[in-house]
Amino acid sequence: MKAIRYTDYQTFPVLVDVDKPVAGPGEVVLKVGASGACHSDVAVFNDFVEGTNPLCAPAFTLGHEVAGWADEIGEGVNGIERGAAYVVYGPVGCGHCRFCLVGQDTYCEHADEVGYLGIGLGRDGGMAEYVVVPARNLVPLGEADPVQASALADAGLTPYHAIKLALPKLNKAGSAALVIGLGGLGLLAVQILKAMTSATVIATDTKESALRQVEKYGATTVPSGDGQVDAIRDLTGGRGVNAVFDMVGVGPTVQTAMASVATQGRVSVVGLGSAGSDYGWQWYKEPYEAELVKTYWGTLPELRELVALLQQGHLEPQYTTYPLAQGLEAYQQLLDGQVSGRAIIVP
Repeated sequence: MKAIRYTDYQTFPVLVDVDKPVAGPGEVVLKVGASGACHSDVAVFNDFVEGTNPLCAPAFTLGHEVAGWADEIGEGVNGIERGAAYVVYGPVGCGHCRFCLVGQDTYCEHADEVGYLGIGLGRDGGMAEYVVVPARNLVPLGEADPVQASALADAGLTPYHAIKLALPKLNKAGSAALVIGLGGLGLLAVQILKAMTSATVIATDTKESALRQVEKYGATTVPSGDGQVDAIRDLTGGRGVNAVFDMVGVGPTVQTAMASVATQGRVSVVGLGSAGSDYGWQWYKEPYEAELVKTYWGTLPELRELVALLQQGHLEPQYTTYPLAQGLEAYQQLLDGQVSGRAIIVP
């Protein structure tokens, strides 16, 4: 079968022929219906050097946003129906530590023993015709479209996790939320906020097209640039927003977030930028008791909740599809910043 593989540090991936995987005990081979190309993949093959993260050392097949149909069911697997559609929970932990027991494999205490971070992150992923995954990591889709659902595995789950943690800040009358950066994660973040809260949702981006698109989902938009923070504060009567979700994660966006947040508000840095390298906390200028946190991916139960939102019609992921033969082109466009929404590879 064909697969897009990461073969060496700071080396562009290649499309090659590999053997079809076989399901071991407790595993399922999934016929891939769709696999999302993510900026995390670009960071792995473009930025990582030896020692950056040994759990993502080459070589392996990329793709950690995967959905498809059960094709082969391994020994000891119950509750999985051959031919049924599933979305994959990408993180893979030890399965028995205090985090894995509640489906939060992202923070597995024995990741070094596992030897990889997850599907498509150190272990062969879904940028292929077939992928083998632990049966535990499959979330049933019912009648939901696997192409739409694949985007939920990271682009949806990551903002959902951050938003769910911030709900105490938003579940009050007159609350407001700010989403910075309207790529694949930001567009879904706005939809999730509208589905789960009554907060006024404000969104900001450098691209006019992204602002117009997110207005369709009920967001009030503010363009980046001069007067950005003043405009955001004006929309909240000068108080600032109760929760900020920074989908970019670089110094200037974190500065915008902290300048826009209200007293006792919460800033969640979700994007994988370089915030730590050029943002300095100025304790005497920041709002009192404002929280600045970073979040990572989400939990298995949260992915099930997110699929329910899709099934109920609350989410409309934005994406462009590519056949597997053009998957490398999709990664190049992602690297060049030319992808709007999510790039989805459809074998």
